Amino acid sequence: MNPLKLRKYRPFTGITLPDRKWPNQTLTHAPMWCSVCLRDGNQALPTPMNIAQKLELFQTLVRCGFKEIEVGFPSASNTEFKFNRLLIEKGYIPNDVTVQVLVQAREELIERTVDSLVGAKRAIIHLYNSTSPAQRRVVFERSKSEVKLIAVQGARWIQERLSRLEGTTMTLQYSPESFSATEVEFAKEISEAVMDVWKPTPTRKMILNLPCTVEVATPNVYADQIEWMCRNIRNRDSLIISLHTHNDRNTGTAATELGLLAGADRVEGTLFGNGERTGNVDLVTIALNLHMAGIDSGLDFSDLNAVRTVYERCTGMLVPPRHPYAGELVFTAFSGSHQDAIKKGLAEWERGNRTVWDVPYLPIDPGDIGREYREVIRVNSQSGKGGVAYLLESQYGINMPKEMQREFGPVVNDWVDGLGREVSAIELKDKFEKEYTLRDCPFALQKLTTVDEDGIHRCWATLLVGGKERTITGEGNGTIAAFVHALIREQLVEPFEVLDYQEHAVDAGEDASAIAYVWIRTNDGGQFWGAGVDTDIKRGPILAVLSALNRACSHLRQG
Repeated sequence: MNPLKLRKYRPFTGITLPDRKWPNQTLTHAPMWCSVCLRDGNQALPTPMNIAQKLELFQTLVRCGFKEIEVGFPSASNTEFKFNRLLIEKGYIPNDVTVQVLVQAREELIERTVDSLVGAKRAIIHLYNSTSPAQRRVVFERSKSEVKLIAVQGARWIQERLSRLEGTTMTLQYSPESFSATEVEFAKEISEAVMDVWKPTPTRKMILNLPCTVEVATPNVYADQIEWMCRNIRNRDSLIISLHTHNDRNTGTAATELGLLAGADRVEGTLFGNGERTGNVDLVTIALNLHMAGIDSGLDFSDLNAVRTVYERCTGMLVPPRHPYAGELVFTAFSGSHQDAIKKGLAEWERGNRTVWDVPYLPIDPGDIGREYREVIRVNSQSGKGGVAYLLESQYGINMPKEMQREFGPVVNDWVDGLGREVSAIELKDKFEKEYTLRDCPFALQKLTTVDEDGIHRCWATLLVGGKERTITGEGNGTIAAFVHALIREQLVEPFEVLDYQEHAVDAGEDASAIAYVWIRTNDGGQFWGAGVDTDIKRGPILAVLSALNRACSHLRQG
Protein backbone atom coordinates (compact mmCIF):
# COMPACT_ATOMS: atom_id res chain seq x y z
CA MET A 1 0.00 0.00 0.00
CA ASN A 2 1.09 3.57 -0.65
CA PRO A 3 3.05 4.74 2.43
CA LEU A 4 1.26 8.09 2.25
CA LYS A 5 -2.03 6.30 2.87
CA LEU A 6 -0.61 4.51 5.88
CA ARG A 7 0.38 7.73 7.62
CA LYS A 8 -3.22 8.36 8.68
CA TYR A 9 -3.25 5.21 10.84
CA ARG A 10 -1.77 4.62 14.27
CA PRO A 11 -1.59 1.42 16.30
CA PHE A 12 -3.94 1.28 19.29
CA THR A 13 -2.14 1.91 22.55
CA GLY A 14 -2.75 -0.94 24.96
CA ILE A 15 -2.56 -0.81 28.72
CA THR A 16 0.34 -1.62 30.99
CA LEU A 17 -0.31 -4.93 32.74
CA PRO A 18 3.06 -6.64 33.22
CA ASP A 19 1.71 -9.15 35.77
CA ARG A 20 -1.25 -10.23 33.65
CA LYS A 21 -2.64 -13.58 34.76
CA TRP A 22 -4.82 -14.60 31.83
CA PRO A 23 -2.07 -16.24 29.68
CA ASN A 24 -1.67 -18.93 32.34
CA GLN A 25 -5.36 -19.63 32.78
CA THR A 26 -7.33 -22.51 31.23
CA LEU A 27 -10.99 -22.63 30.34
CA THR A 28 -12.66 -25.21 32.59
CA HIS A 29 -16.35 -24.35 32.40
CA ALA A 30 -18.86 -22.63 30.16
CA PRO A 31 -19.82 -18.99 30.59
CA MET A 32 -23.34 -17.69 30.93
CA TRP A 33 -24.75 -17.25 27.42
CA CYS A 34 -26.92 -14.52 25.98
CA SER A 35 -28.07 -14.63 22.38
CA VAL A 36 -28.50 -11.23 20.74
CA CYS A 37 -29.67 -12.72 17.42
CA LEU A 38 -33.06 -11.05 17.70
CA ARG A 39 -31.63 -7.60 18.36
CA ASP A 40 -28.01 -7.05 17.34
CA GLY A 41 -28.31 -9.67 14.62
CA ASN A 42 -31.70 -8.43 13.47
CA GLN A 43 -30.67 -4.78 13.15
CA ALA A 44 -27.87 -5.83 10.78
CA LEU A 45 -30.20 -7.54 8.29
CA PRO A 46 -31.02 -5.83 4.98
CA THR A 47 -34.64 -6.80 5.69
CA PRO A 48 -35.27 -7.14 9.44
CA MET A 49 -37.26 -10.15 10.59
CA ASN A 50 -41.01 -9.91 10.97
CA ILE A 51 -42.78 -11.10 14.10
CA ALA A 52 -43.34 -14.65 12.80
CA GLN A 53 -39.68 -15.01 11.88
CA LYS A 54 -38.51 -13.61 15.20
CA LEU A 55 -40.80 -16.02 17.03
CA GLU A 56 -39.49 -19.04 15.13
CA LEU A 57 -35.89 -18.04 15.81
CA PHE A 58 -36.70 -17.32 19.49
CA GLN A 59 -38.16 -20.80 19.90
CA THR A 60 -35.11 -22.31 18.22
CA LEU A 61 -32.83 -20.43 20.64
CA VAL A 62 -34.86 -21.80 23.55
CA ARG A 63 -34.49 -25.35 22.20
CA CYS A 64 -30.74 -24.80 21.92
CA GLY A 65 -30.67 -24.10 25.66
CA PHE A 66 -30.20 -20.32 25.83
CA LYS A 67 -31.39 -19.01 29.18
CA GLU A 68 -30.89 -15.34 28.35
CA ILE A 69 -32.13 -13.96 25.03
CA GLU A 70 -32.02 -10.33 23.99
CA VAL A 71 -35.36 -10.15 22.21
CA GLY A 72 -35.17 -6.66 20.81
CA PHE A 73 -35.07 -2.90 21.08
CA PRO A 74 -38.73 -2.31 21.99
CA SER A 75 -38.52 1.48 21.77
CA ALA A 76 -37.16 1.34 18.22
CA SER A 77 -40.32 0.32 16.37
CA ASN A 78 -43.85 -0.98 16.77
CA THR A 79 -42.74 -4.39 15.50
CA GLU A 80 -40.13 -4.67 18.22
CA PHE A 81 -42.61 -3.58 20.91
CA LYS A 82 -45.35 -5.91 19.67
CA PHE A 83 -42.97 -8.83 19.63
CA ASN A 84 -42.16 -8.31 23.31
CA ARG A 85 -45.83 -8.17 24.18
CA LEU A 86 -46.55 -11.28 22.12
CA LEU A 87 -43.88 -13.28 23.96
CA ILE A 88 -45.19 -12.19 27.35
CA GLU A 89 -48.95 -12.26 26.77
CA LYS A 90 -49.02 -15.54 24.86
CA GLY A 91 -46.72 -17.32 27.30
CA TYR A 92 -43.92 -18.14 24.85
CA ILE A 93 -41.18 -17.48 27.42
CA PRO A 94 -40.29 -20.55 29.54
CA ASN A 95 -40.06 -19.95 33.27
CA ASP A 96 -36.28 -20.44 33.28
CA VAL A 97 -35.59 -18.07 30.36
CA THR A 98 -34.84 -14.38 30.87
CA VAL A 99 -35.61 -11.92 28.10
CA GLN A 100 -33.28 -8.97 27.64
CA VAL A 101 -34.12 -5.63 26.04
CA LEU A 102 -31.78 -2.87 24.92
CA VAL A 103 -32.28 0.83 25.46
CA GLN A 104 -30.32 4.06 25.13
CA ALA A 105 -30.04 6.54 27.98
CA ARG A 106 -33.07 8.59 26.88
CA GLU A 107 -36.12 8.95 29.10
CA GLU A 108 -38.83 8.48 26.47
CA LEU A 109 -37.13 5.33 25.20
CA ILE A 110 -36.75 3.94 28.71
CA GLU A 111 -40.46 4.62 29.35
CA ARG A 112 -41.49 2.62 26.30
CA THR A 113 -39.03 -0.14 27.16
CA VAL A 114 -40.43 -0.60 30.66
CA ASP A 115 -43.97 -0.70 29.21
CA SER A 116 -42.89 -3.55 26.92
CA LEU A 117 -41.83 -5.71 29.89
CA VAL A 118 -44.93 -5.49 32.10
CA GLY A 119 -45.95 -9.00 33.06
CA ALA A 120 -42.67 -10.69 32.22
CA LYS A 121 -41.45 -13.28 34.74
CA ARG A 122 -37.73 -12.61 34.27
CA ALA A 123 -36.12 -9.69 32.42
CA ILE A 124 -32.90 -7.76 31.88
CA ILE A 125 -32.90 -4.09 30.96
CA HIS A 126 -29.71 -3.33 29.08
CA LEU A 127 -28.70 0.33 29.20
CA TYR A 128 -25.85 1.64 27.07
CA ASN A 129 -24.09 4.77 25.91
CA SER A 130 -20.85 5.19 23.96
CA THR A 131 -17.73 6.18 25.84
CA SER A 132 -14.73 6.19 23.48
CA PRO A 133 -12.83 9.40 22.65
CA ALA A 134 -14.11 9.36 19.06
CA GLN A 135 -17.73 8.93 20.19
CA ARG A 136 -17.38 11.63 22.83
CA ARG A 137 -15.86 14.02 20.31
CA VAL A 138 -17.86 13.26 17.15
CA VAL A 139 -21.25 11.97 18.27
CA PHE A 140 -21.95 13.59 21.63
CA GLU A 141 -19.60 16.56 21.51
CA ARG A 142 -19.37 16.13 25.27
CA SER A 143 -16.62 15.90 27.86
CA LYS A 144 -16.00 12.80 29.97
CA SER A 145 -18.01 14.21 32.86
CA GLU A 146 -20.90 15.07 30.55
CA VAL A 147 -20.91 11.57 28.99
CA LYS A 148 -20.83 10.09 32.49
CA LEU A 149 -23.86 12.17 33.38
CA ILE A 150 -25.75 10.66 30.43
CA ALA A 151 -25.15 7.17 31.83
CA VAL A 152 -26.04 8.14 35.38
CA GLN A 153 -29.26 9.85 34.32
CA GLY A 154 -30.26 6.84 32.24
CA ALA A 155 -29.63 4.54 35.20
CA ARG A 156 -31.80 6.78 37.40
CA TRP A 157 -34.66 6.81 34.91
CA ILE A 158 -34.64 3.01 34.88
CA GLN A 159 -34.38 2.79 38.68
CA GLU A 160 -37.37 5.12 39.09
CA ARG A 161 -39.60 2.88 36.95
CA LEU A 162 -38.74 -0.52 38.40
CA SER A 163 -41.77 -0.39 40.71
CA ARG A 164 -43.94 -0.78 37.62
CA LEU A 165 -42.38 -4.19 37.02
CA GLU A 166 -43.43 -5.66 40.35
CA GLY A 167 -43.54 -9.44 40.10
CA THR A 168 -40.74 -9.51 37.53
CA THR A 169 -37.34 -10.83 38.56
CA MET A 170 -35.23 -7.97 37.25
CA THR A 171 -31.54 -7.76 36.39
CA LEU A 172 -29.96 -4.50 35.26
CA GLN A 173 -27.16 -4.33 32.72
CA TYR A 174 -24.92 -1.48 31.68
CA SER A 175 -22.59 -1.27 28.67
CA PRO A 176 -19.99 1.43 28.14
CA GLU A 177 -20.37 0.97 24.39
CA SER A 178 -17.09 1.07 22.43
CA PHE A 179 -15.34 -0.12 25.61
CA SER A 180 -12.53 -1.63 23.53
CA ALA A 181 -11.56 1.86 22.32
CA THR A 182 -12.17 3.59 25.67
CA GLU A 183 -9.55 4.46 28.28
CA VAL A 184 -9.94 1.76 30.92
CA GLU A 185 -9.77 4.31 33.72
CA PHE A 186 -12.78 6.14 32.26
CA ALA A 187 -14.65 2.89 31.59
CA LYS A 188 -14.18 2.05 35.27
CA GLU A 189 -15.26 5.52 36.35
CA ILE A 190 -18.47 5.58 34.33
CA SER A 191 -19.36 1.99 35.25
CA GLU A 192 -18.93 2.70 38.95
CA ALA A 193 -21.11 5.79 38.59
CA VAL A 194 -23.93 3.57 37.25
CA MET A 195 -23.28 1.10 40.06
CA ASP A 196 -23.75 3.92 42.57
CA VAL A 197 -27.29 4.33 41.24
CA TRP A 198 -28.28 0.66 40.96
CA LYS A 199 -26.37 -0.48 44.07
CA PRO A 200 -25.72 -4.13 43.14
CA THR A 201 -24.85 -6.67 45.83
CA PRO A 202 -23.35 -10.16 45.78
CA THR A 203 -26.88 -11.58 46.01
CA ARG A 204 -28.42 -9.12 43.55
CA LYS A 205 -25.79 -8.61 40.92
CA MET A 206 -25.85 -6.34 37.92
CA ILE A 207 -24.32 -7.18 34.56
CA LEU A 208 -21.43 -5.02 33.41
CA ASN A 209 -21.06 -5.64 29.71
CA LEU A 210 -17.66 -4.65 28.29
CA PRO A 211 -18.07 -4.77 24.52
CA CYS A 212 -15.43 -4.98 21.87
CA THR A 213 -17.79 -2.89 19.76
CA VAL A 214 -15.15 -2.38 17.10
CA GLU A 215 -11.96 -4.42 17.09
CA VAL A 216 -9.10 -1.94 17.27
CA ALA A 217 -6.26 -4.20 18.40
CA THR A 218 -5.17 -7.79 18.78
CA PRO A 219 -7.20 -10.06 21.11
CA ASN A 220 -4.55 -9.99 23.85
CA VAL A 221 -5.10 -6.25 24.24
CA TYR A 222 -8.83 -6.85 24.85
CA ALA A 223 -7.93 -9.57 27.37
CA ASP A 224 -5.68 -7.09 29.19
CA GLN A 225 -8.54 -4.60 29.31
CA ILE A 226 -10.91 -7.20 30.74
CA GLU A 227 -8.43 -8.38 33.36
CA TRP A 228 -7.65 -4.78 34.35
CA MET A 229 -11.38 -4.08 34.85
CA CYS A 230 -11.92 -7.31 36.80
CA ARG A 231 -9.03 -6.39 39.09
CA ASN A 232 -9.79 -2.72 39.57
CA ILE A 233 -13.55 -2.26 39.42
CA ARG A 234 -15.16 -1.70 42.80
CA ASN A 235 -17.31 -4.48 44.28
CA ARG A 236 -16.34 -7.06 41.66
CA ASP A 237 -18.30 -9.70 43.59
CA SER A 238 -21.48 -7.75 42.87
CA LEU A 239 -20.94 -7.86 39.12
CA ILE A 240 -21.38 -10.29 36.26
CA ILE A 241 -18.71 -9.27 33.77
CA SER A 242 -20.00 -9.84 30.25
CA LEU A 243 -18.29 -9.86 26.85
CA HIS A 244 -19.80 -8.69 23.57
CA THR A 245 -17.27 -8.91 20.76
CA HIS A 246 -17.48 -7.99 17.11
CA ASN A 247 -15.34 -9.36 14.34
CA ASP A 248 -13.82 -6.38 12.51
CA ARG A 249 -10.33 -7.91 12.51
CA ASN A 250 -11.67 -11.47 12.20
CA THR A 251 -10.55 -12.27 15.74
CA GLY A 252 -13.83 -12.07 17.63
CA THR A 253 -13.63 -15.70 18.74
CA ALA A 254 -10.08 -15.30 20.03
CA ALA A 255 -10.99 -12.05 21.81
CA THR A 256 -13.91 -13.74 23.54
CA GLU A 257 -11.94 -16.79 24.63
CA LEU A 258 -9.09 -14.67 25.95
CA GLY A 259 -11.62 -12.39 27.66
CA LEU A 260 -13.00 -15.43 29.48
CA LEU A 261 -9.48 -16.37 30.55
CA ALA A 262 -9.14 -12.81 31.82
CA GLY A 263 -12.04 -13.25 34.22
CA ALA A 264 -15.32 -12.58 32.40
CA ASP A 265 -18.41 -14.57 33.36
CA ARG A 266 -20.77 -14.15 30.44
CA VAL A 267 -20.81 -13.96 26.64
CA GLU A 268 -23.20 -12.19 24.29
CA GLY A 269 -23.22 -13.10 20.62
CA THR A 270 -25.23 -14.50 17.75
CA LEU A 271 -25.75 -17.75 15.91
CA PHE A 272 -23.21 -18.02 13.10
CA GLY A 273 -21.85 -14.55 13.84
CA ASN A 274 -24.55 -12.42 12.21
CA GLY A 275 -24.24 -8.75 13.13
CA GLU A 276 -23.17 -5.28 12.06
CA ARG A 277 -20.23 -4.96 9.63
CA THR A 278 -18.27 -8.22 9.90
CA GLY A 279 -20.61 -9.56 12.56
CA ASN A 280 -20.76 -10.51 16.22
CA VAL A 281 -18.90 -13.39 17.75
CA ASP A 282 -20.41 -16.72 16.72
CA LEU A 283 -21.83 -18.47 19.78
CA VAL A 284 -21.93 -21.79 17.94
CA THR A 285 -18.17 -21.65 17.42
CA ILE A 286 -17.44 -20.66 21.02
CA ALA A 287 -19.70 -23.40 22.39
CA LEU A 288 -18.34 -26.14 20.14
CA ASN A 289 -14.77 -25.06 20.86
CA LEU A 290 -15.60 -25.87 24.50
CA HIS A 291 -17.18 -29.15 23.41
CA MET A 292 -13.95 -30.03 21.59
CA ALA A 293 -12.11 -29.58 24.91
CA GLY A 294 -14.54 -31.88 26.72
CA ILE A 295 -16.36 -29.01 28.46
CA ASP A 296 -20.16 -29.03 28.60
CA SER A 297 -21.26 -25.75 27.01
CA GLY A 298 -24.82 -26.08 28.27
CA LEU A 299 -26.05 -25.48 24.71
CA ASP A 300 -27.49 -28.13 22.44
CA PHE A 301 -26.22 -28.12 18.86
CA SER A 302 -26.69 -31.86 18.34
CA ASP A 303 -28.77 -31.08 15.24
CA LEU A 304 -26.78 -28.16 13.91
CA ASN A 305 -28.14 -28.57 10.39
CA ALA A 306 -31.68 -27.91 11.69
CA VAL A 307 -30.52 -24.82 13.60
CA ARG A 308 -28.77 -23.55 10.49
CA THR A 309 -31.89 -24.13 8.39
CA VAL A 310 -34.05 -22.05 10.74
CA TYR A 311 -31.41 -19.33 10.93
CA GLU A 312 -31.14 -19.07 7.14
CA ARG A 313 -34.90 -19.11 6.66
CA CYS A 314 -35.58 -16.45 9.29
CA THR A 315 -32.71 -14.08 8.56
CA GLY A 316 -32.23 -14.56 4.82
CA MET A 317 -28.51 -14.90 5.51
CA LEU A 318 -26.44 -17.89 4.35
CA VAL A 319 -23.87 -19.77 6.40
CA PRO A 320 -20.67 -19.81 4.29
CA PRO A 321 -19.41 -23.25 3.18
CA ARG A 322 -16.22 -22.87 5.23
CA HIS A 323 -17.87 -21.49 8.39
CA PRO A 324 -16.53 -23.32 11.46
CA TYR A 325 -18.54 -26.43 12.38
CA ALA A 326 -21.69 -25.41 10.48
CA GLY A 327 -20.41 -24.85 6.94
CA GLU A 328 -21.21 -27.39 4.26
CA LEU A 329 -17.54 -28.16 3.59
CA VAL A 330 -15.96 -28.05 7.05
CA PHE A 331 -16.12 -31.82 7.53
CA THR A 332 -15.12 -32.48 3.94
CA ALA A 333 -11.73 -33.50 2.63
CA PHE A 334 -10.75 -33.30 -1.03
CA SER A 335 -7.01 -33.84 -0.56
CA GLY A 336 -6.02 -37.44 -1.09
CA SER A 337 -3.66 -37.60 1.89
CA HIS A 338 -6.28 -36.04 4.15
CA GLN A 339 -8.91 -38.48 2.94
CA ASP A 340 -6.67 -41.44 3.62
CA ALA A 341 -5.89 -40.22 7.14
CA ILE A 342 -9.56 -39.58 7.91
CA LYS A 343 -10.56 -43.00 6.60
CA LYS A 344 -7.99 -44.75 8.78
CA GLY A 345 -8.81 -42.60 11.82
CA LEU A 346 -12.53 -43.29 11.52
CA ALA A 347 -11.86 -47.00 11.13
CA GLU A 348 -9.76 -46.98 14.31
CA TRP A 349 -12.50 -45.14 16.19
CA GLU A 350 -15.29 -47.41 14.94
CA ARG A 351 -13.31 -50.50 15.97
CA GLY A 352 -13.42 -49.15 19.53
CA ASN A 353 -9.65 -48.96 19.84
CA ARG A 354 -9.77 -45.48 21.41
CA THR A 355 -11.90 -43.78 24.06
CA VAL A 356 -10.67 -40.25 23.28
CA TRP A 357 -11.50 -38.72 19.90
CA ASP A 358 -8.30 -38.25 17.89
CA VAL A 359 -9.18 -38.59 14.22
CA PRO A 360 -6.82 -36.70 11.90
CA TYR A 361 -8.31 -33.53 10.40
CA LEU A 362 -11.59 -33.86 12.34
CA PRO A 363 -11.39 -31.81 15.56
CA ILE A 364 -14.78 -33.11 16.71
CA ASP A 365 -16.95 -36.08 15.80
CA PRO A 366 -19.35 -34.82 13.09
CA GLY A 367 -21.98 -37.11 14.58
CA ASP A 368 -22.03 -34.98 17.75
CA ILE A 369 -23.65 -32.16 15.80
CA GLY A 370 -25.89 -34.22 13.57
CA ARG A 371 -23.57 -34.54 10.61
CA GLU A 372 -22.88 -37.89 8.95
CA TYR A 373 -19.58 -39.50 8.09
CA ARG A 374 -20.62 -39.66 4.44
CA GLU A 375 -20.32 -35.87 4.41
CA VAL A 376 -16.71 -36.01 5.49
CA ILE A 377 -15.03 -37.12 2.26
CA ARG A 378 -15.86 -35.85 -1.20
CA VAL A 379 -14.05 -36.36 -4.44
CA ASN A 380 -12.52 -33.93 -6.92
CA SER A 381 -9.32 -33.93 -8.97
CA GLN A 382 -7.25 -33.39 -5.80
CA SER A 383 -8.58 -36.52 -4.16
CA GLY A 384 -6.74 -39.78 -3.75
CA LYS A 385 -7.50 -43.44 -3.36
CA GLY A 386 -8.44 -43.08 0.32
CA GLY A 387 -11.34 -40.75 -0.33
CA VAL A 388 -12.60 -42.77 -3.27
CA ALA A 389 -12.44 -45.96 -1.23
CA TYR A 390 -14.14 -44.39 1.76
CA LEU A 391 -17.12 -43.13 -0.22
CA LEU A 392 -17.66 -46.44 -2.01
CA GLU A 393 -17.43 -48.34 1.26
CA SER A 394 -19.52 -46.02 3.43
CA GLN A 395 -22.23 -45.41 0.84
CA TYR A 396 -22.45 -48.69 -1.05
CA GLY A 397 -20.57 -51.33 0.92
CA ILE A 398 -17.86 -51.70 -1.74
CA ASN A 399 -14.73 -52.41 0.29
CA MET A 400 -11.97 -52.52 -2.31
CA PRO A 401 -8.68 -54.28 -1.43
CA LYS A 402 -5.83 -51.80 -0.90
CA GLU A 403 -4.02 -52.79 -4.09
CA MET A 404 -7.23 -52.29 -6.03
CA GLN A 405 -7.60 -48.83 -4.47
CA ARG A 406 -4.19 -47.97 -5.89
CA GLU A 407 -5.39 -48.98 -9.33
CA PHE A 408 -8.81 -47.29 -9.25
CA GLY A 409 -7.66 -44.02 -7.60
CA PRO A 410 -5.72 -42.73 -10.64
CA VAL A 411 -8.58 -43.80 -12.93
CA VAL A 412 -10.94 -41.60 -10.94
CA ASN A 413 -8.50 -38.70 -10.74
CA ASP A 414 -8.05 -38.62 -14.51
CA TRP A 415 -11.80 -38.82 -15.03
CA VAL A 416 -12.63 -36.07 -12.52
CA ASP A 417 -9.80 -33.88 -13.79
CA GLY A 418 -11.38 -34.04 -17.23
CA LEU A 419 -14.78 -33.12 -15.81
CA GLY A 420 -13.33 -30.15 -13.95
CA ARG A 421 -15.69 -30.48 -11.00
CA GLU A 422 -16.52 -32.45 -7.89
CA VAL A 423 -18.34 -35.77 -8.40
CA SER A 424 -21.08 -37.26 -6.25
CA ALA A 425 -21.04 -40.65 -4.58
CA ILE A 426 -23.54 -42.07 -7.07
CA GLU A 427 -21.38 -40.87 -9.97
CA LEU A 428 -18.40 -42.55 -8.34
CA LYS A 429 -20.33 -45.81 -8.01
CA ASP A 430 -21.36 -45.60 -11.67
CA LYS A 431 -17.71 -45.12 -12.63
CA PHE A 432 -16.71 -48.15 -10.55
CA GLU A 433 -19.35 -50.28 -12.23
CA LYS A 434 -18.35 -49.18 -15.73
CA GLU A 435 -14.70 -49.81 -14.95
CA TYR A 436 -15.22 -53.23 -13.36
CA THR A 437 -18.58 -54.95 -12.89
CA LEU A 438 -20.18 -54.00 -16.22
CA ARG A 439 -17.21 -55.02 -18.37
CA ASP A 440 -18.52 -57.63 -20.84
CA CYS A 441 -16.25 -57.34 -23.85
CA PRO A 442 -14.75 -59.48 -25.23
CA PHE A 443 -15.90 -62.02 -22.59
CA ALA A 444 -19.43 -62.25 -21.16
CA LEU A 445 -20.67 -65.09 -18.95
CA GLN A 446 -23.90 -66.77 -20.05
CA LYS A 447 -24.13 -69.95 -17.95
CA LEU A 448 -22.06 -71.52 -15.21
CA THR A 449 -22.22 -74.96 -13.61
CA THR A 450 -19.80 -76.19 -10.96
CA VAL A 451 -19.39 -79.41 -9.01
CA ASP A 452 -17.02 -80.49 -6.27
CA GLU A 453 -16.08 -84.19 -6.19
CA ASP A 454 -13.53 -85.30 -3.62
CA GLY A 455 -11.84 -81.88 -3.57
CA ILE A 456 -11.67 -81.62 -7.34
CA HIS A 457 -13.68 -78.69 -8.67
CA ARG A 458 -15.05 -78.89 -12.18
CA CYS A 459 -16.81 -76.16 -14.11
CA TRP A 460 -18.78 -75.86 -17.32
CA ALA A 461 -19.25 -72.32 -18.61
CA THR A 462 -20.93 -70.81 -21.64
CA LEU A 463 -19.37 -67.53 -22.72
CA LEU A 464 -20.08 -64.95 -25.34
CA VAL A 465 -16.71 -64.30 -26.95
CA GLY A 466 -16.83 -61.48 -29.45
CA GLY A 467 -20.57 -62.11 -29.82
CA LYS A 468 -20.23 -65.90 -30.39
CA GLU A 469 -21.08 -68.58 -27.85
CA ARG A 470 -18.30 -70.84 -26.57
CA THR A 471 -18.66 -73.62 -24.04
CA ILE A 472 -15.61 -74.46 -21.99
CA THR A 473 -14.78 -76.95 -19.24
CA GLY A 474 -11.98 -77.16 -16.73
CA GLU A 475 -10.96 -78.44 -13.33
CA GLY A 476 -8.80 -77.34 -10.42
CA ASN A 477 -8.55 -77.11 -6.64
CA GLY A 478 -11.20 -74.39 -6.52
CA THR A 479 -13.88 -72.76 -8.62
CA ILE A 480 -11.59 -69.97 -9.85
CA ALA A 481 -8.77 -72.41 -10.62
CA ALA A 482 -11.16 -74.65 -12.60
CA PHE A 483 -12.43 -71.70 -14.61
CA VAL A 484 -8.92 -70.37 -15.34
CA HIS A 485 -7.91 -73.86 -16.45
CA ALA A 486 -10.88 -73.98 -18.86
CA LEU A 487 -10.02 -70.58 -20.37
CA ILE A 488 -6.38 -71.50 -20.98
CA ARG A 489 -7.10 -75.07 -22.16
CA GLU A 490 -9.56 -73.76 -24.75
CA GLN A 491 -6.89 -71.20 -25.77
CA LEU A 492 -9.26 -68.28 -25.28
CA VAL A 493 -6.51 -66.38 -23.45
CA GLU A 494 -2.78 -66.56 -22.91
CA PRO A 495 -1.76 -68.14 -19.59
CA PHE A 496 -2.21 -65.77 -16.61
CA GLU A 497 -1.83 -65.93 -12.83
CA VAL A 498 -4.37 -65.08 -10.12
CA LEU A 499 -2.53 -62.98 -7.52
CA ASP A 500 -5.35 -62.30 -5.04
CA TYR A 501 -9.00 -63.03 -4.47
CA GLN A 502 -11.33 -61.43 -1.92
CA GLU A 503 -15.07 -61.44 -1.44
CA HIS A 504 -17.62 -59.87 0.91
CA ALA A 505 -21.36 -59.31 1.18
CA VAL A 506 -22.79 -55.98 0.06
CA ASP A 507 -26.42 -56.56 1.12
CA ALA A 508 -28.27 -58.41 3.85
CA GLY A 509 -31.18 -60.83 3.77
CA GLU A 510 -32.17 -63.77 1.61
CA ASP A 511 -31.37 -61.96 -1.64
CA ALA A 512 -28.01 -60.67 -0.43
CA SER A 513 -25.38 -60.04 -3.06
CA ALA A 514 -21.68 -60.57 -2.72
CA ILE A 515 -18.92 -58.76 -4.50
CA ALA A 516 -15.76 -60.58 -5.49
CA TYR A 517 -12.41 -59.00 -6.37
CA VAL A 518 -9.77 -60.82 -8.43
CA TRP A 519 -6.26 -59.59 -9.18
CA ILE A 520 -4.45 -61.15 -12.15
CA ARG A 521 -1.03 -60.93 -13.75
CA THR A 522 -0.86 -61.55 -17.51
CA ASN A 523 2.03 -63.30 -19.24
CA ASP A 524 3.51 -59.92 -20.25
CA GLY A 525 3.62 -58.78 -16.59
CA GLY A 526 0.56 -56.55 -16.64
CA GLN A 527 -1.55 -56.54 -13.47
CA PHE A 528 -5.30 -55.92 -13.49
CA TRP A 529 -8.14 -56.04 -10.99
CA GLY A 530 -11.63 -57.22 -11.78
CA ALA A 531 -14.88 -57.24 -9.80
CA GLY A 532 -18.08 -59.22 -10.04
CA VAL A 533 -21.38 -58.95 -8.16
CA ASP A 534 -23.92 -61.74 -7.90
CA THR A 535 -26.23 -63.47 -5.43
CA ASP A 536 -24.46 -66.76 -6.32
CA ILE A 537 -21.17 -66.83 -4.40
CA LYS A 538 -19.62 -69.10 -7.08
CA ARG A 539 -20.69 -66.94 -9.99
CA GLY A 540 -19.33 -63.67 -8.52
CA PRO A 541 -15.63 -64.72 -8.59
CA ILE A 542 -15.98 -65.94 -12.20
CA LEU A 543 -17.45 -62.57 -13.18
CA ALA A 544 -14.50 -60.91 -11.42
CA VAL A 545 -11.99 -63.00 -13.43
CA LEU A 546 -13.71 -62.01 -16.69
CA SER A 547 -13.77 -58.36 -15.56
CA ALA A 548 -10.00 -58.42 -15.04
CA LEU A 549 -9.43 -60.12 -18.40
CA ASN A 550 -11.70 -57.66 -20.19
CA ARG A 551 -9.77 -54.77 -18.63
CA ALA A 552 -6.48 -56.38 -19.70
CA CYS A 553 -7.78 -56.72 -23.27
CA SER A 554 -8.95 -53.10 -23.24
CA HIS A 555 -5.50 -52.03 -22.07
CA LEU A 556 -3.88 -53.95 -24.94
CA ARG A 557 -6.21 -52.36 -27.49
CA GLN A 558 -5.45 -48.87 -26.13
CA GLY A 559 -1.74 -49.66 -26.18
